[in-house]
Amino acid sequence: MKSVAFVGIGGVGGYYGAMVARRCTEEGEGRVVFVARGEHLSAIRERGLQVYAADEEFTVRPTFVTDRPSEAGVMDLVVFAVKGYALEEAARDAIPLVGPETVVLPLLNGVDNGEILSRILACGRVGNGCVYISARREGPGVIRQTGGSRKLFFGPLSGDRAPFLAVEQFLRRCGIDATLADPIGEAVWTKFIFMSPMAGVTSLWGKTFGEVLAQEESLSMAEGMMREIRSLAQEKRIALPEDIVEQSLAKARAFPPDTKSSMQLDCEKGSPTEIETFLGYVVREGDRLGLDVHLTRGVYDALKLRSDQPCVSEQEGHRP
Repeated sequence: MKSVAFVGIGGVGGYYGAMVARRCTEEGEGRVVFVARGEHLSAIRERGLQVYAADEEFTVRPTFVTDRPSEAGVMDLVVFAVKGYALEEAARDAIPLVGPETVVLPLLNGVDNGEILSRILACGRVGNGCVYISARREGPGVIRQTGGSRKLFFGPLSGDRAPFLAVEQFLRRCGIDATLADPIGEAVWTKFIFMSPMAGVTSLWGKTFGEVLAQEESLSMAEGMMREIRSLAQEKRIALPEDIVEQSLAKARAFPPDTKSSMQLDCEKGSPTEIETFLGYVVREGDRLGLDVHLTRGVYDALKLRSDQPCVSEQEGHRP
């Protein structure tokens, strides 16, 4: 990979982008472009991107930082790491980065990001992917990674896997625990069946992971939503383990009890949320395929009804 662009330099894009930029700088080869905005862009230009990881601290300076992707030219690899609600706009802006041989890799929540990119981009080898990492933008030019295995799974939506094999080799040389999963569907749906219900229930009830799992009503809701998503995956011919719901609940129990989902945190701050990514997609696909997803629909509708009001935690006196 002689040229790589990261579109979105938040927690995910910032951490993995910094890993790639560091390797390219150390080896004196490769061109790394960061697409960022505002104060974050200015800080990276002035001081570089500072990364405070769980096991190390370092600062990188990418080859080029811009808020105008058209200035960067066509890339070998373009990684999208924006929020789900920003993907379509980011993809339209990034069209000049993508040529016929460009590998396009989304690292977002949700399961249909590859399809969204394929619809918008005129060309390129589009894949899908997911990551297991806890990271955030702590301030302009600063990324803090606090947890997660940092594993990255990706693969092509269809067609030749050889270009993606080259990406796997490149990412591993950058110190990233990357796995080419072909087909990629099982990996992204395995994460989604855990993330979607926990995002929805924690946001609706204003409870942490530990509180949701400890109380029968909220636990039953989360488990039921997982079963709805399992049925949706089966209808779409995604092969998931028979005990995927049990695995997903065990994964939730492995988190610290005071964990809040990213959507819950956004909801509490009154920021835009990924409700369409996590819940709206399940409702729309359930309707299209004639499946019963009433639990997910109920959480989706309730959150949409109060979307003009910030969510607050139960400790602050709110009970949905």
